[in-house]
Amino acid sequence: MKIHFIGIGGIGISALAKYYLYQGNKISGSDFVYPRDVFSKDELTKIKFFLNHSKKNINKNIDLVIYSLAIKKDNPELLEAKKIKIPNLSYPQALGKLTKNYFTIAIAGMHGKSTTTAMVAQIFIEAKLDPTVIIGSKVKNFGSQGEESNFRYGRSKYLIIEADEYKAGFLNHHPSILIITNIEAEHLDYYKNFENILKTFKKFIFNLTGDKKYLIINKDDKGCQIFIREIKNIIKENKINLLTYSLKNNREKIELSVAGRHNISNALAALKVAEILNINKKISLKALKRFKGIWRRFEYKGKVNGAKIFDDYGHHPTEIKATLQAGKEILSKGGRLFIIFQPHQYYRTYYHFSEFIHAFDLADYVGILDIYTVAGRENKKIMSLINSKKLVSEISKHKYNVFYLESFSKAIDFLKNNLKRGDICLIMGAGDAYKLTQELLKDRF
Repeated sequence: MKIHFIGIGGIGISALAKYYLYQGNKISGSDFVYPRDVFSKDELTKIKFFLNHSKKNINKNIDLVIYSLAIKKDNPELLEAKKIKIPNLSYPQALGKLTKNYFTIAIAGMHGKSTTTAMVAQIFIEAKLDPTVIIGSKVKNFGSQGEESNFRYGRSKYLIIEADEYKAGFLNHHPSILIITNIEAEHLDYYKNFENILKTFKKFIFNLTGDKKYLIINKDDKGCQIFIREIKNIIKENKINLLTYSLKNNREKIELSVAGRHNISNALAALKVAEILNINKKISLKALKRFKGIWRRFEYKGKVNGAKIFDDYGHHPTEIKATLQAGKEILSKGGRLFIIFQPHQYYRTYYHFSEFIHAFDLADYVGILDIYTVAGRENKKIMSLINSKKLVSEISKHKYNVFYLESFSKAIDFLKNNLKRGDICLIMGAGDAYKLTQELLKDRF
């Protein structure tokens, strides 16, 4: 089978491309940047890659086209595929079809999806259940050659997936076990309000399938608390087994190699899955202790002036608070906590502005970069109303040492001039802030 992926470099869709590649299909794909960050060298030699999108990349020999949700409706490849009547599916639709062929465990929620998915996978691997895993991040030792990867090819009936809420994509999935880590206002450019988010999650639980259906929910989360109250009748009528987990009521002695109370919470969710499948508790706890974290989630990258540098994908106020708390937990006595944050999308910055103002309270020094523009998802009016200087101005009303850093070079100069041994610096953002981390660590001080 010949399958073409439009936007093949995306962190989710690239994992699906790998699945079909390892199944023996012929894979091609296109994107604006060569996808060396998400594919191994060996994988790239087996994929026909096209730089940029063109209708010339599509021909009648292709059996199926799968496209990223980031792709616009007028994409020339998608239009050509439809014109010559090649079957086409969005990434969530294609992943959804896959979930019907496996016993699927799906992890949903606004925060913690990737880490929880990786933790569940780690337990399954240690228990020798050999799962297939599709995740929106890279995990150590997942790749065929032991490298970091967002995909693991297993040969059992188990499929573990990160179920993304963006544009309600997860409504295509059909799991037997569903974890919901949290429900919060996010992606408001699509959902508009929290009520619509709740309605969408309600629809999702109707997708639970199998002889026994399990819903695992974080009882500590305010959004989940509201959700639990609203779905009582749905659970009863559809014979869904509801399990909850809570840090407040936790009696498990969990040892992790990754910092943060939020990661203990993620681990509790993973343990609930293990409990459902009767995985030995000792194996599960050992697996969680051996879990080393994932790509760009409080990921240690090196030192500058003796200060530890961590890279993180977080872009929502709740994620910033949780990651700063993790930083505080491992901060040396007398050390200072720095954060360089790149806001992601004008829409998100605008609608969560009041939350962002206090998201950095645990940090000693705060540097704010310009807002990362997301092509095709911005609103010109909102772009005229908000910017990073305004955010810095508001944070500065209650906090010292808050700086607007108009470029990566300014941020690098700031850090090299101020960091010292014992400090911790978080570089956060879902845009290209990781490039700042790379530049900063080129010449280590």
